[in-house]
Amino acid sequence: MENKDKKRVAMRIHGRVQGVFFRASTQGKALELGLYGFVQNEPDGTVYLEAEGKSEALKQLEEWAHQGPDRARVEKVEVEEKEGLRGFDRFEQRR
Repeated sequence: MENKDKKRVAMRIHGRVQGVFFRASTQGKALELGLYGFVQNEPDGTVYLEAEGKSEALKQLEEWAHQGPDRARVEKVEVEEKEGLRGFDRFEQRR
């Protein structure tokens, strides 16, 4: 796949998003969509992720993030398109 078809985004998800399997669910969804990157809990109670891949798949991940897993209560999703690709080789959960 050509890099011109790919982009990288960062998302910060606010709400009840820690302790509800948000990271594991995000990882599963990203793998299903063929995306690479990482997801992690932040000290302020948000979940932060960076993902790269096809634009359509990133859009689907963003739509999913507004809902999240069953026990999550998402209040807000901030999305920022990032400059360049990082060349992630998998999608991982970080602490």
